[in-house]
Amino acid sequence: MPSNTTASSPKKKKGRRARLLVILLVLALLGGIGYGGYWGVSTVRASFPQTTGTIEIPGLRGEVEVKRDDFGIPQIYADTDEDLFRAQGFVHAQDRFWEMDVRRHMTSGRLSEMFGEDQVETDAFLRTLDWRGVAQKEYDEKLTPETKNYLKAYAAGVNAYMEGKGAEELSVEYAALAFTNDYRPEPWTPVDSVAWLKAMAWDLRGNMQDEIDRSLLTSRLNEKQIKELYPAYPYDRNKPIMDRGGIDPVTGKFDPEAEPSGSVGTQGTPGTQSAQGTPGSQGTQSTQGTGGNTGASTGTTDPGGTPADATQGLTTQLSALSETLDTIPALLGPNGNGIGSNSWVVSGEYTTTGKPLLANDPHLAPQLPSLWYQMGLHCRKVSASCQYQTAGFTFSGMPGVVIGHNQDIAWGLTNLGADVTDLYLEKLTGSTYQVGDEQKELTTRKEVIEVAGGKPKTITVRATEHGPLVSDRDSELEQVGQKAPVSNAAPDRATGYAVALQWTALQPGKSMDAIFQLNRANDFDSFRAAARNFEVPSQNLIYADSENNIGYQAPGKIPRRAAGDGSAPAPGWDPKYRWKGYVPFDEMPYELNPERGYIVTANQAVVDADTYPYLLTEDYGYGARSQRINNLIESKIKGGGKISTEDMRTMQMDNASEIAKLLTPYLLKIDIDDPHVREAQKLLETWDYTQEPDSAAAAYFNAVWRNVLKLSFGNKLPKELRVEGECLSVRPAESTVPDDQLNERVIECGERDADSAQPDGGDRWFEVVRNMVKDEKNPWWRSPENRSGKATDTRDELFARAMKDARWELTAELGKDIDSWSWGRLHQLTLKNQTLGTEGPGLLQHLLNRGPWNLGGGEATVNATGWNAAAGYDVVWVPSMRMVVNVGDWDKSDWINLSGASGHAYSAHYTDQTDKWAGGELLDWSFSEKAVETNTVDTLTLKP
Repeated sequence: MPSNTTASSPKKKKGRRARLLVILLVLALLGGIGYGGYWGVSTVRASFPQTTGTIEIPGLRGEVEVKRDDFGIPQIYADTDEDLFRAQGFVHAQDRFWEMDVRRHMTSGRLSEMFGEDQVETDAFLRTLDWRGVAQKEYDEKLTPETKNYLKAYAAGVNAYMEGKGAEELSVEYAALAFTNDYRPEPWTPVDSVAWLKAMAWDLRGNMQDEIDRSLLTSRLNEKQIKELYPAYPYDRNKPIMDRGGIDPVTGKFDPEAEPSGSVGTQGTPGTQSAQGTPGSQGTQSTQGTGGNTGASTGTTDPGGTPADATQGLTTQLSALSETLDTIPALLGPNGNGIGSNSWVVSGEYTTTGKPLLANDPHLAPQLPSLWYQMGLHCRKVSASCQYQTAGFTFSGMPGVVIGHNQDIAWGLTNLGADVTDLYLEKLTGSTYQVGDEQKELTTRKEVIEVAGGKPKTITVRATEHGPLVSDRDSELEQVGQKAPVSNAAPDRATGYAVALQWTALQPGKSMDAIFQLNRANDFDSFRAAARNFEVPSQNLIYADSENNIGYQAPGKIPRRAAGDGSAPAPGWDPKYRWKGYVPFDEMPYELNPERGYIVTANQAVVDADTYPYLLTEDYGYGARSQRINNLIESKIKGGGKISTEDMRTMQMDNASEIAKLLTPYLLKIDIDDPHVREAQKLLETWDYTQEPDSAAAAYFNAVWRNVLKLSFGNKLPKELRVEGECLSVRPAESTVPDDQLNERVIECGERDADSAQPDGGDRWFEVVRNMVKDEKNPWWRSPENRSGKATDTRDELFARAMKDARWELTAELGKDIDSWSWGRLHQLTLKNQTLGTEGPGLLQHLLNRGPWNLGGGEATVNATGWNAAAGYDVVWVPSMRMVVNVGDWDKSDWINLSGASGHAYSAHYTDQTDKWAGGELLDWSFSEKAVETNTVDTLTLKP
């Protein structure tokens, strides 16, 4: 089924398993496993692309050459822009059409047409967001005629590949799917390509999950405790991207040289930084001792006028919404601390080449095939009719190059993490919702979901002025408004509560224009002009050119809030919480050739809040990775050395653990009596804090860290944030039970998908623990009795217990002999086919999936092979590609993909780059015509 790792309900699994068993049998036939090898190898190979000879493509104006190297990476040569993108569509479809087709069904909310009834809920949520409808408006109303022509040419190329092909000629997955329904792919359209940007924006949407989580935490934690779990960004320790910058009071534009000038408030109003509470979460709360349970609201209302008794309705809705979000295919990765990237650029003044070096490695979900597709797009002669000479990483299904370089400039992307979503709690009365003293009519539309093997499902999508009511998409929420206790301050019992989503990506924009502008930019001004249109998702853009300039631009459509800071749901009925426009592009941060000689972006804060008047987000990454990169560059420069391309590659593979540096000295001071635990403790005595795959010390430390988090925080969080199926005996949340029942205990099981459960162990948790580690008696160190009857009250008691628990956990996982332990055996990557390989019988997964690989690196390290400490040690996000661009001497650049060029399961190029990727190797990246020709092994000619 489509990409997600959410555990399904038993009811859903039953129907899905029946379908998967059919597909399994079909794939067994296709693979020649049974029934005398019926169909056999020839059927499996039927979908492999033709890579030599000649193919006629309708609509081409001239011949196009597709030159592939040993790894199947294509370089396309054409004489017009339209021919270039037509060929790109054809080649993408040759290698990746199944992936493209599934992706467009996801973005349009039509997965049920391929996979049946179990995808109806996902489709309903995606139809509610209406990505496809917004993409259609973008295409109709916003994009330039030139961009539309490119999109049409690309679509024509995809359709030329599909023309006349049967199921088995498209991919082995289609051949299998044909046995379970009569699905046939439709022609590709330009809007299919535009809609992919919405999926990208969704996975990079910023702090929406944090907004939900902060609200859900109010059922067990008080305001002070929640604040401790979301500490302020450590500007004094982890540098922001820019060390200066602010708005010029004369020009009204961003000035990258502005020095700090004292504190300013958010949203451009000096001294008026506003705090936005969770509706209904204000009031006195208290801690319930070692269990960490807390009291609830005492019945007051928040400044927005939210009835405190509506808290339960909001909590119920947000809990269900969070569960719904877990079921949405996360093409880029689990939304949260892990979604990020590294990029940095060093001026030629400090490089061995004398020209800039630029590195980039986006951290995304591991999937098979990789999200990225390497490709070169070359005009044989650059002219007005053929403008492109570019290469890099593309998205199959979308024309152009997303990250890479052309003949003049190079660019990279990391997630800015801007807060571009707000949830609003809406007061509903029948078909109306309240805004101030008015009742406004909800807008509605009907959506019909076609279901393979079943009857169509019709849903009604409702929306307020803020956006669609996302809470409508869960059956449990239909009665929330009726069940939620309300006070006299709230509407009467006929009134319900609902949650609306306002999100910048639900408005048509010009991001598709920006891709093509980036591809042909030739200096910093044209680069910034492209960035102006890169509205969603909001990314950090780094830059270098062959004239030895380096630069940075923060683009994106960032909302300005009249009230509140976006950290918690806002009262939709209060007009003062409306957005009041967007931060003007001319006031967005940028810099060119900073004095320090390098720029690092790794999801840290963009610019010091003391110098910049606009609130971009309250939820940046906390800068552990970025500061490590800063330190590595500075140590080389200050030591008088020059940075080489090999240095850049080595930095990408840096495995140092910042949290280990902090905690290991404390762990080594603890007296351990148990000889087996002491044996494990000794592993840390000579450890250098690097997390190599063969390191026993790294395995033990990370197990200790996981248990520290579980004891200190995990067992005290509400069930909505804990791992699904993890059950604890806890006191009931006070907001849900009478006072005379507070001493009772209940069994409460976690509800969160493993990839997004808390505490995930990311650098936010580094900061939480750093802030309390010197306080030996901090209340968070208290943990309840274990099976031995021992509770903990101090830091060292909890650390000792975590060390013991970790010893026995690793004994169970890796064996009693610590000499056999290694981090890589715990920390494994399995690449899963993002449809039929994500769940189901083991043989099916064996046919489509690959791995495991034992990896080094870890959470919030530069080599960011992320894992979620709440769930285990398996790799849940990775550097999805790596590149080091040698600016100006382009043929000496290097790149690597996570998997390979092909999406065909038995192709030689399915995972032929993965071993090298896991070992930190890079491939030579040919760009010039001579270098490409030297490395070409197959040439395909496309003719009119």
